[in-house]
Amino acid sequence: MKIKELYRQLVPRPRTPVTWMRAVPLIFFLVLYAAVCIGLEQSGVLLFARPWAFGLILFSVWVWWLSIAGYGGLSKGRALAALISRLLMLGLFVMLIAEPRSVRVRDVISVVYAVDLSDSIGESSVDSALEFVMKTVTEKPQTDEAGLVVFGRNSAVELPPRVSFPYEALNSRIDRDATNLQQTLSLAAAMLPEENRGRIVLISDGTETEGSISQVLDELKSRDIAVDVLPIQYEYDKEVWLENLELPRFVKLGENYEAAVVLSSLQPGSGKLVLRENGKPIFEKDVTFKAGKNRYVVPIYLRSPGYYEYSATIETKRDEDQIRENNTVLNYIFVEGEGKVLVVTDPAGDERDWQPLVKAIREGERNVETVSAYEFPSDSLSLMPYDAIVFVNVPADAFNVIQLKAVHDSVFNQGIGFMMVGGDNSFGPGGYHRTVIEDALPVTMDVTKKKVLPKGALAIILHTCEFPEGNTWGKRITKQAIKVLGAQDDVGVLIYDYMDGEKWLFKLMPAGDYEKMVPKINGAQIGDMPSFANTMQLGLNGLIQSDASTKHMIIISDGDPQPPTPQLISQFQKNKVSVSMVAIYPHGGRDISTMRGIAGATGGRYYFPSDPNQLPSIFIKESKTLKRSMIQNETITPEVGMISPVLKGIAEIPPLHGYVLSTIKPRAEGILNAPEKKEAEGEIDPILSFWRYGLGTTAAFTSDLSPNWGADWVNWDHYQAFIKQLMIKISRVQKQDHLKMWSHTSGNKATIMVEDFHPEESFLNVAARISGPHDRQETVVLKQVSPRRYQATVPLWGKGRYQVMAVGKAGNREDHANGGFIVPYSPEFLRFRSNPIVLDQIAARTGGQRLSPENASEVIYGRRDPKTSSNPIFDWFLIALAILVPLDVGIRRIQLDWYVIKSWFKFGKEDKSSTATMGALLQRKQNVTEELDSRKGPPDQQSTIAKLQEQRQQTTRPPVPGKAETKPPDRKSTNKPDPTTGGTEENQTTTGRLLDMKRRRNTDDDKDK
Repeated sequence: MKIKELYRQLVPRPRTPVTWMRAVPLIFFLVLYAAVCIGLEQSGVLLFARPWAFGLILFSVWVWWLSIAGYGGLSKGRALAALISRLLMLGLFVMLIAEPRSVRVRDVISVVYAVDLSDSIGESSVDSALEFVMKTVTEKPQTDEAGLVVFGRNSAVELPPRVSFPYEALNSRIDRDATNLQQTLSLAAAMLPEENRGRIVLISDGTETEGSISQVLDELKSRDIAVDVLPIQYEYDKEVWLENLELPRFVKLGENYEAAVVLSSLQPGSGKLVLRENGKPIFEKDVTFKAGKNRYVVPIYLRSPGYYEYSATIETKRDEDQIRENNTVLNYIFVEGEGKVLVVTDPAGDERDWQPLVKAIREGERNVETVSAYEFPSDSLSLMPYDAIVFVNVPADAFNVIQLKAVHDSVFNQGIGFMMVGGDNSFGPGGYHRTVIEDALPVTMDVTKKKVLPKGALAIILHTCEFPEGNTWGKRITKQAIKVLGAQDDVGVLIYDYMDGEKWLFKLMPAGDYEKMVPKINGAQIGDMPSFANTMQLGLNGLIQSDASTKHMIIISDGDPQPPTPQLISQFQKNKVSVSMVAIYPHGGRDISTMRGIAGATGGRYYFPSDPNQLPSIFIKESKTLKRSMIQNETITPEVGMISPVLKGIAEIPPLHGYVLSTIKPRAEGILNAPEKKEAEGEIDPILSFWRYGLGTTAAFTSDLSPNWGADWVNWDHYQAFIKQLMIKISRVQKQDHLKMWSHTSGNKATIMVEDFHPEESFLNVAARISGPHDRQETVVLKQVSPRRYQATVPLWGKGRYQVMAVGKAGNREDHANGGFIVPYSPEFLRFRSNPIVLDQIAARTGGQRLSPENASEVIYGRRDPKTSSNPIFDWFLIALAILVPLDVGIRRIQLDWYVIKSWFKFGKEDKSSTATMGALLQRKQNVTEELDSRKGPPDQQSTIAKLQEQRQQTTRPPVPGKAETKPPDRKSTNKPDPTTGGTEENQTTTGRLLDMKRRRNTDDDKDK
């Protein structure tokens, strides 16, 4: 029963007979709706992602049935309009569910050239590949787009796809010691716009040393991206290379040992084998070798403890060996002995900065070795003989990044101590802000505004540099320059963009927002600036608006832009903005004089480096000009913070005459501090502090230990005792460990072995952390392969020096072992022939073709198939649906008086008779009421309802022609119901009661007036 009632509510019975003519609107709508939807999709204007949703249009039959059933109470015209609006709303709603998408057809091809720059590709092959790229790009249709990606171990975008192709030189910096085709094709595919037909041109030898190409080919196929290939062909039939240099695992001083060199060759031949120890030849011999592997044994003798690095080289005739990079192998031996202290000095410094300190260390019965920053080792393995390293007022720009990384790794992994001694070239003023050295120190170079009130503003202008990896160098040194600045200093970068012209890459902002700047710098497209004037003016305007006390600009360029006007130079002079110019590969003498003149006129400096490797130190030096405010030239007496063995036996601290501002890190030990200043209440300036970093201990002495700021300390009775206790605090503790480690490499893998020599045999949990090139680290677990022996095999990730630290744990026991190995050359140099089969497979699986240089342009750009793309247009349909909803409500709920509307616009002649629908209804009702009253009694006894209606009509509507005007009843008179007519309250109808209530309310309203 309930189901039947529900059915009758959903599908009510029609009040009038239903004929087929009444179904005409529904049939017409369905035919028109189907025609529109099919027509839109067939014409290519729209497509519907979910066509099955159109089945919901069948609900239009139910909507039609509700309309013809007559339950809306509307006239025929309004009912038809309401039906049409409901059907339109339903049709739009069904289209929304079908997910409409606008279709766009573009006959544009976007091509990304991927050029292999790995070590296995010779320079001549790279030049030929770039010539091929330029040739085919110049022959492409003007509307097509072309971009360039270069790759090796990693990939980089030289130029994104665009109509123009402003290629000048390779500017991307990549690692060439491996080939990763998977990453390259993924990056190239990501650069292709979805709306265009995408194509990749892969120029490579087909070798793949990293990644798996099969993982990306299916994705390219699904996106309809064809990969055309141009094989780089080579094959070496004569090749000689050294595979390994075997050295003894454990050695004792004064005993003879043997080094074994493993040589391989494709053909028999001869040459000279040379073995060097720490760079000095100790063995030379002419050898004859056969095809295959050859092994040669060389005697060695170790006379003193230390680090010994051996290199073996085979020298052959040029026509017998085509690749020279694989002719040298490296290995090392470390013989433990008494630890030493390494004092590192500034090559341009004063000897008095470090002589008192070196003397005091020697008097403390320690061996000391002094080297300048230029002579400092470049790998952490070379630092193994030292227990502590001390930087004495030496700036960061005296080192390269590799040297600083070696210090960091030796402290963290090997437990070597480290201390920085202050001066005007140390800490923040020395350029160590945001470096790995700052990570290791117990202080940070960021200082609060309470400590340093003045701030600086630096604007850097980057001009495209027409030398290999020029733009990459520019981005790199820009980031290094920003790192040197304090967090409160402002910095901004300007470039010339091929599309937008001169612009700010990012406007002046605090250097503390370094992480926000890096993505913008990395993604910058640096163009060939036509003139210095516009960019310099833009930078000057930004600097003028800054509230910095020191303002500086750095420009790196090849000098060919047009020079600025004298008026612009005078503006720089007027606003005290200095400009330093860095000339890189200028085109001529005029360019040099222009840049030198700008620097001289504004009070800046001019640089003309012959090697791009000098650029980082130049930019760091320039950035340091904003850091002078961190040097405090004032006399203070340090106050003791935490009690430390360093101050044992010292009762009184002498004064210092200057120091460098810094901020102590959390968890660091502040031993000596400067007295608190009133203007920096609550801020502590550390003088001497320590903390534990990895396995090592580091210290920061922000003043100096020389006759400059520390003159009273040098002449202090406890100076030697203080230095001795300071060295004891930071030096590596020599601990007798029972683990011994050795390793060897084979191909692209390394084997690490650890042996346990503990008196009591036990099972150990052994793990090793391997630090290697590209700042990459791996942790591996060593498995037990025999009693007391543990082993693991690790994939290598490039040439360079690998440092290994193994830890063995069992209960409360914990032992360490340090070691490492050297990969002398890239595995790419062990590839003696190309692999075009892999390239053919790539082309076949993606629908590409193998190219020939003769007709490559026609093949690449001639296979035209317009790309159809679609975008969702859900919003537009939703807006249309939102417009129809109030329209439908209006049709059903609002009655329009067309007579009144006509009167607004004064259409036709004025008609005195009212045609208002409500008025006509009331008139008809009054007539009926009067007729009934006349039947019931005299006119004076007519019903109150009739009188009330007549009164209201007389006051609200115009008089009807031909009808006498009725006088309104007296408001003060009261009408009582006639008992003969059934007008009592008990017998009144509902309508009567409502009208009486309305009458009483009107009467009350009149009284209130």
